[in-house]
Amino acid sequence: MKSPLFKEIVLITSFVFVVISFSYSQRSEIGVFGGGSYYLGDLNPGKHFGNTSPAIGLVYRYNATSRWVLKANAIFGSLIGDDASSVGADKQRNLSFKSNIFDVSGQIELNFFPYFTGSKKNKFTPYIFTGISVFNFKPKAEYNGEWYDLRPLGTEGQGTKTYSSRKTYGLTQLAIPFGIGIKLSLNKIICIGAEWSMRKTFTDYIDDVSTTYVDPVKLSTEKGLVAASLSNRSIDIPGSAPLITGMQRGDPKTKDWYSFAMITFTAKIYTKKNKGCHDYQKHSNYDEFLLN
Repeated sequence: MKSPLFKEIVLITSFVFVVISFSYSQRSEIGVFGGGSYYLGDLNPGKHFGNTSPAIGLVYRYNATSRWVLKANAIFGSLIGDDASSVGADKQRNLSFKSNIFDVSGQIELNFFPYFTGSKKNKFTPYIFTGISVFNFKPKAEYNGEWYDLRPLGTEGQGTKTYSSRKTYGLTQLAIPFGIGIKLSLNKIICIGAEWSMRKTFTDYIDDVSTTYVDPVKLSTEKGLVAASLSNRSIDIPGSAPLITGMQRGDPKTKDWYSFAMITFTAKIYTKKNKGCHDYQKHSNYDEFLLN
C-alpha cells in the first residue's frame, strides 16, 4: 500500500499540472512519454539497458525563455534485476526481483540552441536537464510460482528482534534526475523528442539487497519459512556450497540507480493569443517574441 505522503504528492502534482497549464498557456506544452525503464544496483552492477521494461508518462513544459525550460514529469515503469542474467553480478547469490516504480519530478532544461515549438527558424535543439524526483517502489520476488512483497519479509533481518539495528526501509524516496535529450518542432503546435535520464537515489533497497546474510533459523522463526527461503537463494543451485550467515549479500556503500529512455510528444496549449507564434522570423529578439 502506498504511503499517505506519496498519495498527497501525486494529488498535489496533478493539481499543479492543471493550474499551471491553464494559467500559463501562452508558454505551456503538455504531452506524453513512451519508452523503457531499467535499474542499476547489486543485481545489475553495470549493464545499461539490461532487463529494460516498458514505461509511460505525462510531461508538462513551461518555456520561460528560448533557452530555459521548467518541466514536470510523472512516469510509471518497472524495474527488474536478476543475478543469473546480469553482467558482473554474483551468480552464486542467485537473487532476483521486480518492482513497479512511479516517479514524479520537477526539472530544469537548458536548450543548447534557442528553441520554441512553432518556430520555423529555430526548430531543433539538444538539451540537458536536472532536478529532483520523488519515487515509489515495491520489490517482489518469485518463490514456488508465487510473487511475494520483500519488504515485509525482512530478508536481511529488518524489523526483527534478533537484528534490531536493521531498520525497515521506506518505499517512498528522493532521487536526483539528470540527463540529455533532443527536441524538434514539427509544426506550430507539435514537438517530438527523445531523452535519456538517470536517477541517483539515496537508498540501497530498490532490489531488497544491501548488507549481509542473516541466520535462516532465526529469520524463519520471526518472519516465516518464505522469508528465510527468499533471503538465501544460493542453496537452490545444485552442487554449489550455499552462502552462510554473515557473508556479504550486497554492498551498502553503493546506492541503487534507475533510468528512463523515452520518446516524447508534446503539444503547445493553443490559444488565440499565441496564434502565429511560428512566424518567429519576423521578430529580431526571440525572448522578446516569447513574451508577446
